[in-house]
Amino acid sequence: MRFIADAMLGRLARWLRLLGFDTLYYPDITDQRLLKLARQEERFILTRDSHFQRKDIETCLFINSDDIDRQVFQVITDLHLRLPDKSRCANCNGVLETVKKKEIADSVPEYVYLNFTHFQRCQGCGNVYWEGSHYQRLRQKVQEFLKHSARSEN
Repeated sequence: MRFIADAMLGRLARWLRLLGFDTLYYPDITDQRLLKLARQEERFILTRDSHFQRKDIETCLFINSDDIDRQVFQVITDLHLRLPDKSRCANCNGVLETVKKKEIADSVPEYVYLNFTHFQRCQGCGNVYWEGSHYQRLRQKVQEFLKHSARSEN
């Protein structure tokens, strides 16, 4: 599933990308442009704008909370999603590819280079990522939430 997030959901778009979901985000997008892009690219709209709630848009999810964890959980559970295997770039939405540590030696701080072993680079903008504790905690929380959610449905 591919998403487009409205101007109020920049943090959510960022986290969905890191979790592997193809998510467009433009901070200054108009409602009309957002709707047009969603239709053209067959993207599901994520919004905090109550204006969209009043429209009868089948491919739109109104995000209830201001809390980022709850927003992520709402998207995943309401739309019955599984986490993708690959992450995406938080900045440009590009696909991340695994790279050898020696290839990124000059692209990350020395502490990161010395303390982490697995790195990924965005195929679009070249940003380098490593799985720090913040990312690992969120991914683990989402996995636990999905397990709990699946047990409660049975």
